[in-house]
Amino acid sequence: QVQLVESGGGLVQPGGSLRLSCAASGRGFSLFTMGWYRQAPGKQRELVAQITSGGSTHYTDSVEGRFTISRDNAKNTVWLQLNSLKPEDTAVYYCNAYYSRLSDFWGQGTQVTVSS
Repeated sequence: QVQLVESGGGLVQPGGSLRLSCAASGRGFSLFTMGWYRQAPGKQRELVAQITSGGSTHYTDSVEGRFTISRDNAKNTVWLQLNSLKPEDTAVYYCNAYYSRLSDFWGQGTQVTVSS
């Protein structure tokens, strides 16, 4: 069992930055593919960024070049750096830890609001 706790969300003006953190408890963090998803009101949850156990990263097109995902296995933590934020980035951001269909865990989410 893995518990995930996100933090770092908030209200920011367009063009601003935020850094989201996801702290994991439980065993085997380094084996998990870690991901950040987001869900805006009235929309489906979507993958934003992902980092594998080996450190390979993937980003959805709309955030490529603006967001950066990173992890520290010694600290059981994954981060998402959000730069050049746009109003359309407004959503609840969720941390995900995936190893298999039976080892798939979610955090409670953190709100990011981009507005002037």
